[in-house]
Amino acid sequence: MTTVSLVYPFFRPKPDKSIFRFPPLGLGYIVSYLRQHGISTSLVDCTFLTEKEAVERVRKSKPKIVGIYSMFSMKASALRMAKLLRDHCEMLVAGGPLPTLCAEDFLGNFDVVGVGEGEATVLELAEAIEGRRSLSTVKGIVYKNHEGNDTHVIRTPIREAIQDLDRLPFPARDQFNNEAYKQHHEKRFGYTTSSVITSRGCPFQCDFCSRAVFGQEFRTRSAVNIVDEMESVKTLGYERIMFSDDCFTFDKRRLLSICNEIVRRRLDISWECLSRVDTINRETALAMRKAGCVRVFFGLESGNDAVLALMNKQTTTREARRAVLTAKAAGIQVGAFFIVGYPGETDNTVLDTLRFASSLPLDYLSFSVPYPIPGTPLYERVRSTIEFDDLTQPKHLSVTDHKLIYRSAFSEAKLKLAIVKGSTQFQLRKLLGDTGYGLLSAPFEGLTDYAFKLLT
Repeated sequence: MTTVSLVYPFFRPKPDKSIFRFPPLGLGYIVSYLRQHGISTSLVDCTFLTEKEAVERVRKSKPKIVGIYSMFSMKASALRMAKLLRDHCEMLVAGGPLPTLCAEDFLGNFDVVGVGEGEATVLELAEAIEGRRSLSTVKGIVYKNHEGNDTHVIRTPIREAIQDLDRLPFPARDQFNNEAYKQHHEKRFGYTTSSVITSRGCPFQCDFCSRAVFGQEFRTRSAVNIVDEMESVKTLGYERIMFSDDCFTFDKRRLLSICNEIVRRRLDISWECLSRVDTINRETALAMRKAGCVRVFFGLESGNDAVLALMNKQTTTREARRAVLTAKAAGIQVGAFFIVGYPGETDNTVLDTLRFASSLPLDYLSFSVPYPIPGTPLYERVRSTIEFDDLTQPKHLSVTDHKLIYRSAFSEAKLKLAIVKGSTQFQLRKLLGDTGYGLLSAPFEGLTDYAFKLLT
């Protein structure tokens, strides 16, 4: 009998157009941590399963505890899975970013809600279900206590963040369908890739970003530990690694240490990462390229400095352009993300973003509308106008999938036109080059600018 079964309730849409399709490493860490402590554990990653197949896998393992992950875009599927698995376990647990922020919203469907990092919490819940400790002694949980006719919501003390990440075993990658992930990436991109997380916590305070689980304190693994995991990923047949940290390049000394360790071992595997424009320079870009970095993604977000200030990005368009050019000069491909229609924007600031984005020598470009995630300043600012309680599709899909979930000064149709316009300008510049696009840009941009301003 399995003591704990963890469920990642993401069911891949058809067609699946996201370039970020990776296994749930957070749950993989919990599985390996529980195994290390002698707890029988399984993980059901629903990415390549139907709902029926996922439920059957959990049911066959006969778990005492079922833990279901949820984030903003998975709320509906997490609640649905909870109902389907209610009778197949003794304790139903919700965890992840959304339950951490909105614990009481999940107590109607779950027995316990985990708040924050899950490794030690789930271990102690397993000890509680075995009768080796009281539920009230488990830190970082919310649950209902029934006394007679009275029911009280109990919040136990916050669990301290794990400081020494090197002590954690690597994620249990044997629990992922590696062949399906490899086939997905091979078919879509021509190479196989998987993800690695090298740090937890983000010290920045962007207006739209949630740091619910890992918090603001930046904690990191050692370079040796990180490259050890890279080697283990390569042995599984992956050709590329995506570093999924919020900002892989945050600490220059740490970044150079990782790059030097990769080079020292002559590890032949390419990689890509997420970065900020104020954390990269010529020295780090050259070191990254030498160590196998093939692409870096920047959250540029806007082409207008006043809007960047509204977002609390603490960066400028000048820094953004410099960072893109620095990475390109080092031989690294560059991807960028932008948000259009942010609260406080005008027609002119949106058009600034579209012009700025299409003026950069980018290899990948994504536009999205604002998504107010619970717990963020953006959410607090627009919460009274929110019209949907969850986002059923993840970000950065095709343009028709972008959905405004709150009442905005911009209509959804207008922002979709902006996204089509910006994406078209980007593709035309790539196709025609700077000279060719220069000949066409004035009439095309003039006409589409006018059409955009006409819409309400």
